[in-house]
Amino acid sequence: QVQLVESGGGLVRTGGSLRLSCVASGRILSMYRMGWFRQPPGKEREFVGAIFWNSGRTAYGDPVKDRFTISIDNTKNTVYLQMNSLKPEDTAVYYCASQIVGGTWDYWGQGTQVTVSS
Repeated sequence: QVQLVESGGGLVRTGGSLRLSCVASGRILSMYRMGWFRQPPGKEREFVGAIFWNSGRTAYGDPVKDRFTISIDNTKNTVYLQMNSLKPEDTAVYYCASQIVGGTWDYWGQGTQVTVSS
């Protein structure tokens, strides 16, 4: 199994920045990708972005392209989500998730609230 713990959420004004962290433990050697998802109030969960554990290659959802950046520190088993130019519509609970080799998004963190005020 993989355990994930997010941190770094909070309240920020429009145009501000936040950095979320997700620390992974457990079956790290089987890790394939780490992803960030979010669930706005009253809406379904949506894909934010993902990073391949070994190569660092990234992919992003359209709403956050050019504003959000995912990075990884393999020495700390930590993935980061740098969020810039935040908008009220970015308000959501943000979750990190992991995918091991041959699996899907099987493991999830507890979520961290991000609120962007207008």
